[in-house]
Amino acid sequence: MSLLITGIGELVTWEEDQPVRRVAALVAEDGMVAWVGPASAAPPADEALDVAGAAVIPGFVDAHTHLVFAGDRVEEFSARMAGTPYAAGGIRTTVAATRAASDAELDANVRRLLAELRRSGTTTVEIKSGYGLSVADEERSLRIARAHTSETTFLGAHVVPPGTTVDEYVALVTGPMLDACAPHARWVDVFCEDGAFGADAARTVLAAGAARGLLPRIHANQLGPGPGVQLAAELGAAAADHCSHLTDADIDALASSGVVAGLLPGAEFSTRQPYPDARRLLDAGVTVALATDCNPGSSYTTSMPFCLALAVREMGMTPLEALRAATLGGAASLRRSDVGHLAVGARADLVVLAAPTAAHLAYRPGVDLVARVVGG
Repeated sequence: MSLLITGIGELVTWEEDQPVRRVAALVAEDGMVAWVGPASAAPPADEALDVAGAAVIPGFVDAHTHLVFAGDRVEEFSARMAGTPYAAGGIRTTVAATRAASDAELDANVRRLLAELRRSGTTTVEIKSGYGLSVADEERSLRIARAHTSETTFLGAHVVPPGTTVDEYVALVTGPMLDACAPHARWVDVFCEDGAFGADAARTVLAAGAARGLLPRIHANQLGPGPGVQLAAELGAAAADHCSHLTDADIDALASSGVVAGLLPGAEFSTRQPYPDARRLLDAGVTVALATDCNPGSSYTTSMPFCLALAVREMGMTPLEALRAATLGGAASLRRSDVGHLAVGARADLVVLAAPTAAHLAYRPGVDLVARVVGG
């Protein structure tokens, strides 16, 4: 079955020779992009959709979410807005609620959030564990996530639960917990930060995951300067996410290693922390991804358009750079070549906007401009 989408005012494909086309058309066949070109040259197809001058963009690729959880932390958010500083310790509140929830309750919440993501234009999603922190609860978190996406991440090393030491918990994470979780995961992650896991512990966790075939990524340099980015470069991680506090050496390491810098402006919005300097990263040649970091504590949003608008307003990105980071950058973070763009051969995961250009996503913040989602 083929579908011709015609009447496209602006088509963002990210093709090297023509990343943005005007007055364009696209043919999708069996879920893949089969043809792109000028509307006047569009071939016939089984079905046709005329979007009447609207913009069409690749579906967003959200490469950093924490969707398997129960409860919320609205009181914590309200306290931060009243001036209480952010601290990562609130994670333990969500752990308690998640452990108490049934599988059905957790799955229903994941489905709810995925529906929100899709309504906002996201067609590819990564989901982490990290709110179980026991063998059984981490395993079921990943099992539930894996029913919805192939991009699942083992984040047993989120924080150290009460009643144990860092060394004791790392032994659990890299032993019985990893044994139980590896079959359900593609990635391994660790929160490398003061108050969570230092460089040595993080290296141990990521190395153990790699030995089980999991690809490394890392929460790095969120709350202050630290070793996370350098460790990501050392280990060849796919992504170092947050990157709010970077030295010149950190930026050099990202640029030379090819590690994607995942920027999560929803977290800075919610925690009132300084926004990352995306302009500095882009000017150095670093590949940047935008993600929602959807979680109940520090970034309870599923809206990539909201994060894109923040990136433009607060992080020095142009609207087109932010869109690229939210699509092609997210795909690079997940080491995917089939999503995040609309060149021939890509998956036909696309979004029709209720706007003539993609720049309206930042130009009209807070407005629902997603008219239709195809694929995903």
